[in-house]
Amino acid sequence: MIDPERMDPEIRGRARRLRAIDVGKPWVRAFMGVAPLLIPAKKAPGVTLTKIRERDVRVRVYRPEHPSGAGLYWIHGGGLVAGVAAMDDRFCGETARQLGVTVVSVEYRLAPKHPFPAAHDDVYTGWLWFLDHLTAWGLDRNRIAVGGQSAGGGLAAGLVQRLVDEDQPVAAQWLWTPMLDDRTADKTALDSVGHLLWDNRANRFGWNSYLRDVNRSAPPAYAVPSRRTDLTGMPPTWVYTSDIELFFDEDTEYVTRLRSAGVETALEVVPGVPHAVESSAPDTEAARKILVSGRAWLSARIGDRGVPGSDAG
Repeated sequence: MIDPERMDPEIRGRARRLRAIDVGKPWVRAFMGVAPLLIPAKKAPGVTLTKIRERDVRVRVYRPEHPSGAGLYWIHGGGLVAGVAAMDDRFCGETARQLGVTVVSVEYRLAPKHPFPAAHDDVYTGWLWFLDHLTAWGLDRNRIAVGGQSAGGGLAAGLVQRLVDEDQPVAAQWLWTPMLDDRTADKTALDSVGHLLWDNRANRFGWNSYLRDVNRSAPPAYAVPSRRTDLTGMPPTWVYTSDIELFFDEDTEYVTRLRSAGVETALEVVPGVPHAVESSAPDTEAARKILVSGRAWLSARIGDRGVPGSDAG
């Protein structure tokens, strides 16, 4: 396990409970899909949640009582093999309320049953559906951001790359501990490190499942965001990661490459916390701070109001 001395004091005492999960077991993945639906979400006051399913589109829409005209297209995590949009109800609801943004959180098919390009195609289809509703919701097309956490952050980065190639405007990309590079999984020396919540064995299963049907030596466009050589033209980007998590090197390298390509990029490194601390340990001071900081950055790019700091959700 990670050296306890490197851990945030609030994390140290709960490290055993934050050990990586074995997503290679089907029952674990099934539980991750069902559990969020069994636990009542903390609903944000003043935000209406609507669940929509239309043909190939499955989304959850969070509409604030006082919309600012901005929007966020959000993609949940789960290592490409697990998770559902419902597990981010609190995060999306509070983001909608605090920033006045309309949030659309998309469901997507999961590997290993549905390898690439299933998830990418689903988030792209959901994006087009979102665009079709902007006028009806009174949203400004130039104030729409794309974001995601963990595997959702990687899917968000791949989607943004495609939108840039298609000359579709994106106001910002908002990447929370993103899963960006399949080559990390090939570094077997990382298997013994004992990363909290998501380790390299889980990472290998996720990437191998997702990229099952592609040429790993030359993956197709948008499958692995870090494999893209030209990052020019990407929208303003915010990335956060932890210095003791598995994705630290790939996340910071992606930031370096974005900056080298002339992209306005903010990086926040939260020391000593597990992967996705805002979800894995939401009651900690570190989680509260990164939520406030991340929302403040997004508000500065697409919003027109401040971000309350006393009730981060």
